[in-house]
Amino acid sequence: MTDTTTTDAAATSTAPTAAGPGWRQSLGQRLQQALAFGTLIALVAFFSVASPNFFTISNLSSILLATAVIGILAVGTTFVIITGGIDLSIGTGMTLCSVVTGLLLTNMGMPLVVGVLGGIAFGALLGFVNGFNVTVLGLPPFIATLAMMMMAQGLALVLSGVRPIYLSGVPGFQQIALGQLVPRIPNAVLILFGLALLLGIILTKTVLGRMTYAIGSNAEATRLSGINTRRWLLGVYALAGACTGLAGVVMASRLSSAQPQLGMGYELQAIAAVIIGGTSLMGGRGSILGTLIGALIMSVLINGLRIMAVQSEWQTVVTGIVVLVAVFADNLRKRRAEGGGPV
Repeated sequence: MTDTTTTDAAATSTAPTAAGPGWRQSLGQRLQQALAFGTLIALVAFFSVASPNFFTISNLSSILLATAVIGILAVGTTFVIITGGIDLSIGTGMTLCSVVTGLLLTNMGMPLVVGVLGGIAFGALLGFVNGFNVTVLGLPPFIATLAMMMMAQGLALVLSGVRPIYLSGVPGFQQIALGQLVPRIPNAVLILFGLALLLGIILTKTVLGRMTYAIGSNAEATRLSGINTRRWLLGVYALAGACTGLAGVVMASRLSSAQPQLGMGYELQAIAAVIIGGTSLMGGRGSILGTLIGALIMSVLINGLRIMAVQSEWQTVVTGIVVLVAVFADNLRKRRAEGGGPV
């Protein structure tokens, strides 16, 4: 029997059957998405009433633009969290990738395409290293990616000389994020939705997606069924890293510079978006659509509080409360599922 046949058969055997818990999990996921979408609509309605400056075309465009970077990071790390892992390095990794992109385009004088692809490829390399540390060295994902977070932060400062790398002189670079192929919609938003569509298809229609769910549901059973879980986890972390690199390119394009001191905190917002969107920290459940809704909730919440002149310190407090509620709801769903009740 070929490796492909074994993989497909194992993937089918480890996935929930339609007559078993699978339909309940699918129903629970759709209910979570509906709840998240309802929360998003409620937030938009509340802030629209609270401030006349909220529901305007320019502000809504700003919300979408702000969602782009967080959303790109979030849809990539959704794969990692579904496997039961975590990636704390996506924020500083994004910064390091933007610095690498800046150096390729300015110091080395590379063409625009080479610089952009170089930044994305470097992100994939960071993700691969994370995957190697988790799967081969056996480090817990929290520790492995925490170490990468600190290393990426330091490397960004070292490579840039602790100075911004200005990219306004690179022809066409700013258009990557701020250009408008569709009127009033920045290209960064189109990149986010295009990426979300692509990754949604990968997660639901490909072997990589099936392996992602299978590993998150029961990694040991998946391994014992003959699947090389190390190989698939390496792919998952590399994919998340490529999204980190793309976020770095979009961020640098949006700011027209690579800012080596940015990045800290972005990973928390991205992970919060994933959790709010219904992806379980315990692994085995999640969706790209839910993550996208979660990213929009985070952006609307932060934007609305800012427009209402709420101090930044209290914005952070509110965001923390939202994440706490989302994690509590995830744990509550898990306990109900284990008890045989409704998910």
